Amino acid sequence: MLSGRTVAVGVSGGIAAYKACELVRWLKARGSAVIVVMTRGAAEFVTPLTFQTLSGNPVVHDLWGDQSPGFDLPQGAARKVGGKVGHVDVAEAADVLVIAPATANLIARLVHGEAPDALTSVALASRSPLIVCPAMDVEMWRNPVTQANVRTLRARGAIVVGPESGPLASGLEGPGRLADIETIGQAVEEALVRRASLEGVRVLVGAGRTEEPIDPVRVLTNRSSGKMGFALAEGARDRGAEVTLVAGPASIDPPERVKRVGVATAAEMEKAMVEASRSAEVVLMAAAVADFRPRRVSTRKVKRDGSLELELEPNPDILARLASMRRKGQVLIGFALETEQGLRRARAKLQEKGVDLIVLNAPGEAIGSDTNRVTLVEARTARRLPVLSKREVAEEILDRALELRAARGGAGRAGRARQVAARTVPTPRARPAAPRRVAARREAR
Repeated sequence: MLSGRTVAVGVSGGIAAYKACELVRWLKARGSAVIVVMTRGAAEFVTPLTFQTLSGNPVVHDLWGDQSPGFDLPQGAARKVGGKVGHVDVAEAADVLVIAPATANLIARLVHGEAPDALTSVALASRSPLIVCPAMDVEMWRNPVTQANVRTLRARGAIVVGPESGPLASGLEGPGRLADIETIGQAVEEALVRRASLEGVRVLVGAGRTEEPIDPVRVLTNRSSGKMGFALAEGARDRGAEVTLVAGPASIDPPERVKRVGVATAAEMEKAMVEASRSAEVVLMAAAVADFRPRRVSTRKVKRDGSLELELEPNPDILARLASMRRKGQVLIGFALETEQGLRRARAKLQEKGVDLIVLNAPGEAIGSDTNRVTLVEARTARRLPVLSKREVAEEILDRALELRAARGGAGRAGRARQVAARTVPTPRARPAAPRRVAARREAR
């Protein structure tokens, strides 16, 4: 999976910087081109010359240095290197950026978008998968600020690998050690497979809420933020899919680099989803559609002259409509939120609608939060996931959509590559995380 790929290895200023030498050797041994990008602090532990010798490429460690150092890269990556702005060239050429070690300071800068050095500038300019491998002293890792920063990176789609527990340079013992080099390398391989897993596949996502007008200024709506649907669109986009996002009103800005169709009412969403689904290969209906709408809409603002009675009528069942017209091989996934008897009702919805999978939301986690706890409900199985960021939930759903698609012979070139990699790369499908978290996910499965 690494042959002919370009991996940017970021090294920040921690004692574990010396272990990055082994990571570079591991990546080179598997056929990848490696560009090392260092902070000034990292150079206090390992010299740039060491990494230059191991990687066979000039080391980027200064924003103000040589902007055309002459990288030895695969042909495809070499075409992206213009030699004008070094950190931009590296960001464009890299298929993946892995930062090992990532200190608490470096992680904080990534979260806040600071770019005072070559490494953070590459990270800010890159659209490639980002793998962050924390290494620091135990209390720095446990500090709530660091934990919040790591959660933010995960929510934005970064893969966090480690840290592991053990003896630390300070003499203390606990979590803070850089993850094993083999574990980091496997995460790089998995990220590359995932990045191409939906290449060329047409994905349709319904997201946001609907608003049903009562009069020119008032609407019936719900509390959905749109975060889950937008995370699905971002995840599919980052895997190479051609994404169409049909979005109602939401509480956050929609993702970039997707085709967005804006709607407001359930009727408008139905029309847009039906039209877009005709060519979609994967349909993810995460929108929170109002079940009812006023039977009559006032053309004037309703005055507060006493009580108000609204006669409601049901909105169209968009998921059922999509199921009734689904194309051969199309994967169709719906969502449900229940406050009681959730699993039973999700299974009933799965059967009634005729979809492949129902994502059952936990009401306390789903609405407006950056995290979610879901159960993936199918005809014979129900897999409950732990609390994850919505981007991590999206990745789990997309992984399952790929498996369903492959089972119908629709995997395509990228999907087949992913199946081959799954047989050879023994990493969990969920994002690599701290050992305890990985174990929790396995138990949940």
